Amino acid sequence: MERLGIYLQVPFCQTKCTYCNFHTGVVAKERFAPYVAAVCAEIRGHRELLRAAGVELGKGSEKQEDSQEWLSHLVDTVYFGGGTPSLLEAGQLQEIVDAIREAFKTEFEEVTLEADPETIEEGKATAWVKAGINRVSFGVQSFSDKELAAAGRMHRRADVYRAVPILRQAGIRNISFDLIAGLPHQTKESWTQSLEALIALRPEHVSVYLLEVDEGSRLGKELLAGGARYSAGAVPSEDEMAEFYEKAQAELAKAGYHHYEISNWARPGFESKHNLKYWRREAYLGFGAGAHSFSGKLRWANAHDAAAYAHAIESGRLPVEQLEAVTEKMALEEELFLGLRQLSGIDVRRIEREYGVALAGRFEPLAAAGLVQREGNVVRLAEEKLSVSNEVFVELMR
Repeated sequence: MERLGIYLQVPFCQTKCTYCNFHTGVVAKERFAPYVAAVCAEIRGHRELLRAAGVELGKGSEKQEDSQEWLSHLVDTVYFGGGTPSLLEAGQLQEIVDAIREAFKTEFEEVTLEADPETIEEGKATAWVKAGINRVSFGVQSFSDKELAAAGRMHRRADVYRAVPILRQAGIRNISFDLIAGLPHQTKESWTQSLEALIALRPEHVSVYLLEVDEGSRLGKELLAGGARYSAGAVPSEDEMAEFYEKAQAELAKAGYHHYEISNWARPGFESKHNLKYWRREAYLGFGAGAHSFSGKLRWANAHDAAAYAHAIESGRLPVEQLEAVTEKMALEEELFLGLRQLSGIDVRRIEREYGVALAGRFEPLAAAGLVQREGNVVRLAEEKLSVSNEVFVELMR
């Protein structure tokens, strides 16, 4: 039976980190319950809401019932992202999981909750496991208190050491740590210390992200303007960030982690099942304000404003925006871009057969420049070029 992933967007935080470019907000806890009720209503009424919003999900079938056939696929992964989903009460998370079980055929293999270290409590962790959550993605970002404070994070190094045993005792056997390379005041020494601290705690999964510099965050905007607020003057250079990434590659490999996607490493068997759906272009449904969905033929997203989203759902409407049909050209580019993000590479023969194209002309210049490697039918990014992968993707899409 075909599988389906579900993503739940929880756009609430305790504070806005300086580097954050997500559509999240700091709101009173009283806003949580109405939002959860709206998400549950969207889940339970998803078929009718999508149809009323003009989202035609089929693959050319004239029969309305056939156009939503893929919604009957088995849900095997659920991902609570944000924001900080761990701010919700455990009972509210349980309500959402229960709504998914009522509205879909389910056989949960992986149910992930993004959590910040300071939000972890013994009673909540136990209730999470009872609700079916079996994986926690930890927003650690750094083990340096100076870096955490500069980034506007609420937690400190000690909170990570306090939280991990709580999760383990509650029964969480799959923990992922996030680190960011490029935070203000980060040095080669502090980055090495963060990696060593992470490895000593033995999470099953690790994500390493390079600091994004764009207009969407306060720090990014300050950097682009050449300002000094938010410790912008203490942000490492791009070359230093690349060195930090390459250091992570080396240290995580020595510690037994398998590098399976540009930003992700895992112990054998602990690759993120849900995120692999995104990179493999498999179907997923997003619920909540700003949540994205992909049917295989269409992509769409809900409106980002949480209050407007909740009001729309209460009124019986789904506030869909950014609805677009995925053309064959777009699908091919996604196959190449997302496929190369995975270190297993892409099967060139399969793509040429499915899309009726010849790809040699695209890859030969990149291979000649040492940016990609080809082994038989498989093309993958050169390992030493992973830290500059965006440059490779730009060349590929020309």
